[in-house]
Order: sequence, then C-alpha cells, then structure tokens
Amino acid sequence: MRKLSVIFVLLIGMLQACKVSYSFSGASIGNLETVSVQYFADRSNLAPPNLPQFVTDELKDMIQRQTSLTMINGLAEANFEGEIRTYDGMRPVAISGDDVASLNRFTISVKVKYTNSLDPDLNFEETFSQYQDYDSKRSFQDVESELTEDIIKQIIEDIFNRAFVNW
Repeated sequence: MRKLSVIFVLLIGMLQACKVSYSFSGASIGNLETVSVQYFADRSNLAPPNLPQFVTDELKDMIQRQTSLTMINGLAEANFEGEIRTYDGMRPVAISGDDVASLNRFTISVKVKYTNSLDPDLNFEETFSQYQDYDSKRSFQDVESELTEDIIKQIIEDIFNRAFVNW
C-alpha cells in the first residue's frame, strides 16, 4: 500500500510540472500568464470614429471571458496590435433586372500582429476579413450599426481562434 501511495504522489507531481492551460472555449494558453491589446487604429479612413475603440475593447473582452490571462498595459507575454484596413459598406454583389443591385456587401477587414514571447512559432501577422450582404432597398445608414457589430464580433472570434485555439 505504501508503494502505491508513493507512486501516486510521484504521478501527481509529474502532472503538475507539465502545465498546459485550457479553457472551456477550447483555448490553449500554454504557460502564458499576461496579455496586452494595443489600440487598433483606423487606416480605412471611412470607419466611424468609435470603431477602433470598439474593436480593441471587444478583443480585450473576449480574451478576459475565455482565458485566465491577466490583461496588462505595455508589453506582455502575448501581444496584439493592429489596424482597421477596410470599411466598405456599399459594394453591389447581386444584380437584378434592369442592372439594379439587389444586394450590397458590407466588408470590414482588420490587420493583426500577434506575438507570443514564450513560443515564437505561434506569432502571426494576418488580415481578418468578414462581410455581410444586405438588401439594397435599405440605406447603408439603416443597417450600418447592426452589421458593424455582427462583423466585428466574427472578426474578433477569428482572431481569438487563430491566437489561442490554433485552427
């Protein structure tokens, strides 16, 4: 019995030494403890003034909800920085009779640089883009707010998955 207890204690000790952290979202943060998200600037020149802050806050919120990482200002073990590259709300995609657009496409793209100081193999610099189509009978101003929120949430999920779920 004593031999079994010693083996059990050694086994637990070995398991604790090999730490890989997972969250219920499927995110793997490895040995990371800190993360920083820098302000995402608008390089599209068309986005509403509050969009850069919205993108930044949404990414911070998702990381805090889905991981146990501590958010800090300045450099952390994991760092996100980026910019809004495209904000295009009125591109026709479906033409009906008489050469009139029946659907318009609203596209947003965000360029992200992610650095992981503990595992540089996970670093990336990538542009994430999403779109939604809307009925051209509706004005862009009528759908802009709702579609912007939906598209940004999709982009944030893509960024999070790329950094922490390794899809």
